[in-house]
Amino acid sequence: MLELDDIQSGVLRPRPSPYVATYILLRIDDRSAGRELMGRLVSVVAAAAHPSSPNADCWVSVALTYHGLEALGVPRDSLDSFAWEFRQGMVARAKALGDGGESSPEHWEAPLGTSDVHVVLTALAPDPARLGAALERAHKALRELGGIEAIWRQDCHALSTGKEPFGFRDGISHPAIEGSGIPGSNPREEPLRAGEFVLGYTDETGSLPPMPQPDVLGRNGTYVAFRKLHQRVAAFRQYLKNTSSSPEDEECLAAKMMGRWRSGAPLALCPHHDAPDLGADPSRNNDFLYSDDPTGYKTPPASHVRRANPRDAAVAGVVRLHRMIRRGTAYGPELPEGVLEDDGADRGLMFAFIGAHLGRQFEFVQAEWINGGDFLGLGDAKDSIAGANDGTGVFSFPRRPIPRRLQGLPRFVVTRGGEYCFMPGLRALRWLAELRT
Repeated sequence: MLELDDIQSGVLRPRPSPYVATYILLRIDDRSAGRELMGRLVSVVAAAAHPSSPNADCWVSVALTYHGLEALGVPRDSLDSFAWEFRQGMVARAKALGDGGESSPEHWEAPLGTSDVHVVLTALAPDPARLGAALERAHKALRELGGIEAIWRQDCHALSTGKEPFGFRDGISHPAIEGSGIPGSNPREEPLRAGEFVLGYTDETGSLPPMPQPDVLGRNGTYVAFRKLHQRVAAFRQYLKNTSSSPEDEECLAAKMMGRWRSGAPLALCPHHDAPDLGADPSRNNDFLYSDDPTGYKTPPASHVRRANPRDAAVAGVVRLHRMIRRGTAYGPELPEGVLEDDGADRGLMFAFIGAHLGRQFEFVQAEWINGGDFLGLGDAKDSIAGANDGTGVFSFPRRPIPRRLQGLPRFVVTRGGEYCFMPGLRALRWLAELRT
């Protein structure tokens, strides 16, 4: 059984809808103050033990970068026991993640990707009042504590449409995790072993994932990849308009690229027209597989949602070994409906990956499924929406009597920064607070 009283709530719980959220980055300038902060946060960070509590949708979570663990004085043998991708950091992994050109680290928003980022505090709630209360608890832990500097903040919020900035319903898919007590959103997907997401438990291979040492530090923790992703909404709208023959065709192309209609209705269940009632129904909008559509006449193999989670489709590799928890929270103002010109505002998603295996989960999906196509027989074609396209990208989908091919895909999502973090269990926070080295 999962030790839910020791696992941070932000690891297992899906994002509430609607939501507001705030990300705060901290730099530790004084080791003693950093350790004191870890101890104070034990009473601030929510545990996953009470998923049915009225307060379960409101939480504060804390994660640490490799530089943050160094700043706390974690012993070298412990530091060396963390995953090597985590030890390298996201900047060093930029090439593998497709973060080149405009998305390369030299263009990232300061201080993201630098050695100054030590702690990531995240507060999330269904409404501003409860978010304010959660932030107040976090601020209380920081009060009168010198040697800790807040160096960056990003506020996020659900858009008035209930969709992500490109205009599609978001937050639909969430895997079931054995022992969590939280159901998944796809009733056809068997719950995944807890060790795929939480360290100290058996994963889908039947083994225990490598865990940071000592056990008190690693157990019930997990890895998190935070990414600030700027979305070029106007460019996306322009491309659809310029490539389509009618407003109806425009919506069809958008759905083919995403794998869902904007309402959230999946092409797998309604391939020829949108079905808003289906899209809004959480008991039905994720209840499908791909085995009855191997060619992709309904859901193109190259569509974003099928790339990111091929489900039961025949692909190279074992899909369940690359499953991960994804969360996105929108930031920035909405671009008004119908506007085709960029207003210069920064808008997009704060993306978070959660999993026990940075390499075979987040990095594999990013490199092989989003920015590669060999696993589906698509050659080097990248994801049409989230891929690292450069103006020469292509998107093809099956259609009778002949397939349709879109060309000249630009980059619609630009990385503005990111961090690899470790999200410790509550006992690990106490261990960090009691370090004496």
